[in-house]
Amino acid sequence: MNATNNRLLALDILRGLTIILMIIVNDPGSWRHSYAPLKHATWNGITPTDYVFPTFLFIVGVSIVLSLTKQLANGKSRMQLTKKIAWRALKIYLVGLFLWFWPEFNFGEPIRWVGVLPRIAFVFFACALLFLYTSRKAQLYIGIGIVLGYWLLMAYVPIPGIGSPDLSVPEKNWAHYLDHLLLPGKLYRQTWDPEGFLSTFPAIASGLIGMLAGYILLQKDELKNRLNQLFFLGFILLFAGDFLQWFFPFNKNVWSSSFTLFMGGIGMLSLAAFSYYFDVIQSKYQFKFAQVFGVNSIFSYSLSSLLTIIFYSADWLGLALNERFMAGWGNIGLPLALGSLCYALLYVVVIWLPTYYLFKRKIYIKL
Repeated sequence: MNATNNRLLALDILRGLTIILMIIVNDPGSWRHSYAPLKHATWNGITPTDYVFPTFLFIVGVSIVLSLTKQLANGKSRMQLTKKIAWRALKIYLVGLFLWFWPEFNFGEPIRWVGVLPRIAFVFFACALLFLYTSRKAQLYIGIGIVLGYWLLMAYVPIPGIGSPDLSVPEKNWAHYLDHLLLPGKLYRQTWDPEGFLSTFPAIASGLIGMLAGYILLQKDELKNRLNQLFFLGFILLFAGDFLQWFFPFNKNVWSSSFTLFMGGIGMLSLAAFSYYFDVIQSKYQFKFAQVFGVNSIFSYSLSSLLTIIFYSADWLGLALNERFMAGWGNIGLPLALGSLCYALLYVVVIWLPTYYLFKRKIYIKL
C-alpha cells in the first residue's frame, strides 16, 4: 500500500523497520561474530531478532484489511479479489523459490519448498480469504481456536512412535513430526523446518491479530480512541503471551502459542506508538529512510538476497567482500562483533540506494 496519509505512513515506516532489521540479521559481516541480540534463540526463548518476522506478518494482516476494504468499496467483487489474491500469493511464493535456486540454479539438489517468502505467501492467502468470506467474529474465533488448539496439540497430545511431547527437545513435538512426514525436499534443520507445515497455522493467527488492528484503525471513532484500543489490546496480548509461556514456552522455531500472543502484543503496541507519533503529535520528521523500505518491502528484501552473490561470495569477484572487510577490521583491533554489525549496516545502505531511487520516482513494485 502506498503512503497516502499519515496513518499509512506510520504503517509503512513500521514495515520498513522490520525489513531493515531482517537485512541486518540476515547479512552480517560474520555470522560467527554477531551480537547475541542479533541472533535467533536456538530453541526455547526469545531475542529481539525473533520480533522481526511476526511483526511483518502482523503488518500483512493490517494491510489486508486496509487494502481490501478500499477495493471492495470501489466496487470490486469478491471473485475478482480472490483471483488477485491467489495470483499475488503465487508470485510471492515463486520469488521465494527463485531465491532458493539463486545463484547456482542447481535443480538436481533437493528443494526447500518452504521459507520466509513462502510463509508470507501462505499467511497472506489464508488471511485475505478469511477477510473476504468470513465475518470478523468468525475470524476472532478462528484465531483463538488456532492458538488454543495448537497449544493443546503441541503440549499434551502423544506423538506416534515418540510418546508425550517434550517442548525442550526439537525432535519431540508435533511440528517436527509432521514436517518430517509431510514436507518434501530439503528441510532447514534437516529433520524439521522453522517455516514448516504445522507452525504455519499459528503464523496465520499472527496475521489475524494484525487484521484485528486493521479493523480498529478503520473505525470512525476519534483517532485517540482507536489508539487507546490498540494500546489496551497490546497490553492484554503481552500479558496473555507471558502467562502462557509458562505452559508453552516462547519459541519462534515452532511459532508457539505464547510467542504468537506476545508478538501480537508487540505489533499492536508498535502500531499504536507509531500512529501516535505520526498522527497525533504529527511529527515533521517522517523517517524516510525506513519509509523507503516500507513501500517496496518485498523488493528490498529480495534484492538483499540477490546481491549476496557480490557481497558474500568469492565466485563473483574472486573474493568474499565480507571476509575481506572482517579481516581488515580485525587488523585494526576493534571488536569483531562491532565490525560484523557495521558491515550489516553498510549492506542496508547498499540496498537502500536502488530502493530510494524507486521511491523518488514513485515506483512501487507490487507482486
